[in-house]
Amino acid sequence: MRPDLRTQQRDFLLEITRAITAQLDLSEVLRRVLHASLVMLAGRVGVVALSEKDDGRFSVRAYSGIAADDVPQLNDKLQELMNPQDAGGFSREFLNQKLRDMADGIDPRLAQSIAMPLVFARNPLGLLIVFRSYQTSITPEDLNTLQSFADQAAIAVNNAQLYGELHQEHQRLEAILNNSGDGVFILNPDLTIQRANLAFERMTGWRPEDAIDRLKSEIVVWESLERPDIEDALEAGWARAATSNERADTIYVEGDLLRRDGMTISVGITYAPLLTAEGRLESIIASVRDITNFRKAQEMQSVFISTVQHELRTPIAIIKGYASTLGRDDVEWDSGTIREKVAIIEDEADRLTDLVEDLLTASKIQAARELRLNIADTDLRALAARSAARLESQTSHPIVLSFPANFPLIPGDEFRLRQVIENLLTNAIKYSPGDSAITVGGRFTEKSVTVFVRDDGVGIPKDQIDKVFERFYRVDDKLTSRAHGAGLGLYLVKEIVEAHGGDIAVKSQVGSGSTFFFTLPRD
Repeated sequence: MRPDLRTQQRDFLLEITRAITAQLDLSEVLRRVLHASLVMLAGRVGVVALSEKDDGRFSVRAYSGIAADDVPQLNDKLQELMNPQDAGGFSREFLNQKLRDMADGIDPRLAQSIAMPLVFARNPLGLLIVFRSYQTSITPEDLNTLQSFADQAAIAVNNAQLYGELHQEHQRLEAILNNSGDGVFILNPDLTIQRANLAFERMTGWRPEDAIDRLKSEIVVWESLERPDIEDALEAGWARAATSNERADTIYVEGDLLRRDGMTISVGITYAPLLTAEGRLESIIASVRDITNFRKAQEMQSVFISTVQHELRTPIAIIKGYASTLGRDDVEWDSGTIREKVAIIEDEADRLTDLVEDLLTASKIQAARELRLNIADTDLRALAARSAARLESQTSHPIVLSFPANFPLIPGDEFRLRQVIENLLTNAIKYSPGDSAITVGGRFTEKSVTVFVRDDGVGIPKDQIDKVFERFYRVDDKLTSRAHGAGLGLYLVKEIVEAHGGDIAVKSQVGSGSTFFFTLPRD
């Protein structure tokens, strides 16, 4: 080869190498590698195959001069080429034969095949094959030049693959961050906000683009805080502990956060340090969790425990008091007094039984997430009559029955439906003044029956009607403050009715009473 021609070839090789290695998009890198190879070797057909990371199989990733329909066949030939065990091992004859088979499969007029492995750090990345329509000799100098090009192409392919993996990982982390239910924001060491996700916006009212580069204290404004925030931790040396081989624990704070719109939300924030390879604090990752419902549940649980203690202690004290009185040796009780006190003991025992029964039912519902029913023909009118008779003996409220004579039987669990009616009647008794009447009645259609319990009590505020069926919830009103109960009755009513395939609702007006009614299918 003449010196000037060799110089031109090297200049061309240097130019295309720069063009290839300047790219990080894998598809564009492969396109340029293939184009340069065809130009250098005056090829008519070119193929670049890469090794798949999951199974090591080679597959065509870029091609020129062939139809797309021929690619699957080329992939099969590549597997034969790269797995020579069945052909007695890898040899020059084996390589030439397989390349010849590939060329014949593409176009029998192709006369010469040149294959160059793409290897980076002894790791086989792929294979570059160029097919020519004429046969010519290749000198050792030509092979060295081609191998240099192949080495540079392998570097470019490796860089593009790494960039693609990093880009994919970045997209994956972006998707996780933006779709996380928890709010996330990242702080610079000076506590300015570097970025935030969409959940953070929902919690704080601050759009991420508005929060970026602002001080954290401008965005995270506490109405009340239960423990020191990150500013105090940094001042106490938390960052120095993180950067000096000492263990730097995460920091957790919680309190009531003042949103941008002026509303408050209860949140817990966990801060974790992110260090550079040199151990320098690069940023602080903060995860924000909405704990409003958790706090409400804690408050409800505390109220429930306090209420249950009171509800248990009161009847037990009454039972014990009357039993002790009847058992005194220094007093002779007449039969009327004994019957009166025994009746009170029985009433308080029934009250205890009802409370324990409600607690057990609620526990079963929470544990199994469903209520087992023993279905049989059930007479709701008869159930209502028995419940009214039992409760009427314990209260001054008259209970009026209002059922049509032909009220039908329905399939249901008699024990559970008795709980529904008695809980609704008990609820009406609790919140009704004086000797006002309570009505329990029903109506029916061809497909369903409806039972209602109506009282002339204090009623329910509009903002609390949707909450009365929640577990442990009790109407917060000074008119109802003396009414006892654990906040389970209406919750159980709703669960039992829905377990029967029915639904329940309430109509109420403060000062004018309430009407609870549930509908069950007849089928």
